[in-house]
Amino acid sequence: MPNLDAAFSALADPTRRAILARLANGEATVLELAEPFDITQPAISRHLKVLEQAGLIVRRVEGTKRPCRLSKDGVDAIDQWLAMLRKALARNYERLDQVLADIKSADTKSSNRKEKQ
Repeated sequence: MPNLDAAFSALADPTRRAILARLANGEATVLELAEPFDITQPAISRHLKVLEQAGLIVRRVEGTKRPCRLSKDGVDAIDQWLAMLRKALARNYERLDQVLADIKSADTKSSNRKEKQ
């Protein structure tokens, strides 16, 4: 199970977010991931290590290459946490909608009583 604290800490860095965005298109090697950045390959490797430790990517050995890909478990853990927040937010909006409907209903009843008098 990925550590959400480590995952969100890893996501705080824009380079790591860009790496994950690239990996959303498919597996890539360290050199392919380093290509668009103006940083060294060892720096990219350090970023990859952080992402791997956070459970957001997995690497495999293919000869001298170390292709990386997104970790389904890591992405799913973040998605589940965000889904919980989305549900809570939806419930809050539903309660607000009900309060506003009650206020509108009370205002309508009050206006109707005044018109009858």
